[in-house]
Amino acid sequence: MIVAKQKPIEEIIDQIKGYEKILIVGCNECVTVCEAGGKKEVGILASALRMYFMNQGKKVIIDEETLQRQCDKEYVEELRERIDNYDAVLSLACGVGVQFIAEAYPNKPVYPGVDTCFMGGSEERGIWAERCQGCGKCILGLTAGICPISRCAKRLLNGPCGGSTKGKCELSKDIDCAWQLIINRLKELGRLEDYMKLMPIKDWSTERAGGPRKVIREDVKQ
Repeated sequence: MIVAKQKPIEEIIDQIKGYEKILIVGCNECVTVCEAGGKKEVGILASALRMYFMNQGKKVIIDEETLQRQCDKEYVEELRERIDNYDAVLSLACGVGVQFIAEAYPNKPVYPGVDTCFMGGSEERGIWAERCQGCGKCILGLTAGICPISRCAKRLLNGPCGGSTKGKCELSKDIDCAWQLIINRLKELGRLEDYMKLMPIKDWSTERAGGPRKVIREDVKQ
């Protein structure tokens, strides 16, 4: 899932303070799971903003909407009939959702209410960890299900580096060395010989180095 965190309220206010009618739009997908931009968060933020503007003696209308997801044109289209009622939109979706709304309604200012962080998952309640950078060519089959692209600070394909100590990354004793995790996992699986194989040079053109990416499935296109 895409993990995000809500922007500081001061930054949000600074973005929208020049408008009188604002629609806050949440998303029922990833940002709901990581408790950053779902219906609950939309309601809490809307209340906080109303209180702020009321204390400033400024009359600002703030309405709420939560779409099934904002990264799908079909759902973004649901705003069509009411979008002209507002001066601006504050989206609590990831950066993809913000852009989809901006593309659908080019004459309407759209602002992000969250910072998009990474693709990851929940380790425990309130803690989400990065697990994937979407490099376009997955090597998890070679690294025992542990991703060195997202979990090694240097994105090494053959590691560990000389900076790791006692299984920890040189950046912090709180960060596990990804390659130590890979070695331990290969041992567990009885595949330690795979560690001795040199990983070939990675084709980074499948990542951002090749420009904005698209996945095209001819078999499902209409």
